[in-house]
Amino acid sequence: MCVCVCVVCDYLSPPALAFAERRSKSFSRSWSDPTPVKTDSPHDPRDSGDLQTSCGTLDEGGLDDNIDWEEEREMERLACEGDDFVPPKIMLISSKVPKAEYVPTIIRRDDPSIIPILYDHEHATFDDILEEIEKKLTAYRRGSKFWRMLIFCQGGPGHLYLLKNKVATFAKVEKEEAMSQFWRRLSRFMSKINPEPNIIHIMGCYVLGNPNGEKLFQKLKNLMRPYSVEFESPLELSAQGKEVIELYFDFRLYRLWKTRQHSKLLEYEEFL
Repeated sequence: MCVCVCVVCDYLSPPALAFAERRSKSFSRSWSDPTPVKTDSPHDPRDSGDLQTSCGTLDEGGLDDNIDWEEEREMERLACEGDDFVPPKIMLISSKVPKAEYVPTIIRRDDPSIIPILYDHEHATFDDILEEIEKKLTAYRRGSKFWRMLIFCQGGPGHLYLLKNKVATFAKVEKEEAMSQFWRRLSRFMSKINPEPNIIHIMGCYVLGNPNGEKLFQKLKNLMRPYSVEFESPLELSAQGKEVIELYFDFRLYRLWKTRQHSKLLEYEEFL
């Protein structure tokens, strides 16, 4: 065993080791992530190298903005054809949310299209999140894009607390290149074949509590063009909030989790 470890270290430069360690920390809590996997047939032409996902590489400069829109749209359509295809719904869960590790256990169990991703608020980066989304979508159906996304994080009126020291506000999205690039690159995972606008739901905070919330959402929509997207951040106790909860979660388990979110009495077995 010791010899194997030494061999691995010889192949990894210090920067590579640091990156591997950071990646391990970023998703170290995703043990509870019951991501569904839809396996393609071994002879499915979608497995060939001719069909590439439109997101391209996530490295700097890897996204080619000049790729023909209609060509990408056709590639997605071919990848997702079939009566059995259900458009995926991505669920991003920040570990900053109290009792976040339980959230993947309370999603709707009758809907395998929900793909939970629990990320570490303290250590993850925007690149980590985008890479994880790409990996999960490929596992679900190669070439598929999400039609719905839920971002479950802390925040408040006019802001989203996505990562440590990374608060999305209208001003910061406008001024910080890394922040604006994250939303642009995220849009590449949204569907082009959805006849209606794709939707990004926000839970865990009420962003529309002041006018800056609407300004933030409008700014993000502009950044994500030409992709069609709407942002929704309903109050949980409203009728619309209940609809969003029921779209992603087992409502009974969600209410149980919510009532005990700040309690030390919460037991994992209650959600099994």
